[in-house]
Amino acid sequence: MLKERILVVDDEEDILELVCFNLKKEGYSVIPADTGEKALELARKEQPDLLVLDLMLPGMDGLEVAKFLKNNSETNKIPIVMLTARGEESDVVKGLELGADDYVTKPFSPKILVARVKALLRRKVKDLPEESDVLRSHGLMIHPGRREVLYNGESIDLTFTEFGILHFLARRPGWVFTRFQIVDSVRGSDYFVTERAVDVQIVGLRKKLGEGGTFIETVRGVGYRFKE
Repeated sequence: MLKERILVVDDEEDILELVCFNLKKEGYSVIPADTGEKALELARKEQPDLLVLDLMLPGMDGLEVAKFLKNNSETNKIPIVMLTARGEESDVVKGLELGADDYVTKPFSPKILVARVKALLRRKVKDLPEESDVLRSHGLMIHPGRREVLYNGESIDLTFTEFGILHFLARRPGWVFTRFQIVDSVRGSDYFVTERAVDVQIVGLRKKLGEGGTFIETVRGVGYRFKE
């Protein structure tokens, strides 16, 4: 019995075949595409469960594809894993801000790509905790109603912004967020802040959490995530 359907988009034939082969080996049903235009057509027609999307495509590139899919009510729920070449950090940031869910850099390990795909599909099935839900993870207890944080039973005194950042990341373990996505979630999109200011908040948060601060991971050139 086949698992979920995955649309794989890459203009390099050998990479397309490699990705498709490894996903099929895991039992997934795979739909290949070698252009952005074809990807959009198949995404609308087939409604895949996930999209593996190369950013460097001829004609319509991967960022344009991601933007179109995330702005379309028929396709905006499809998780996207971006494939990027090394040194394309700015494109990774753009892709995440457009709504992509994760990324893998080339050259990549097929095992790592498959693991990322599996993780995203698990997240899709599992409902996101409600804003008011108490979160428990890695010895941390985060109580939104009381704005209270305990680490291994010990109370941690956080500022409004530090609590907001921790709660935002912990609700989505494993998800990578840019600095501006983090700021928008805590203060709203009309709040002006520099990337450096976000880094300062993270430094303070890690310091207060002690060993618990190691669960907030830096994704170089992109932003932060809470350890899954």
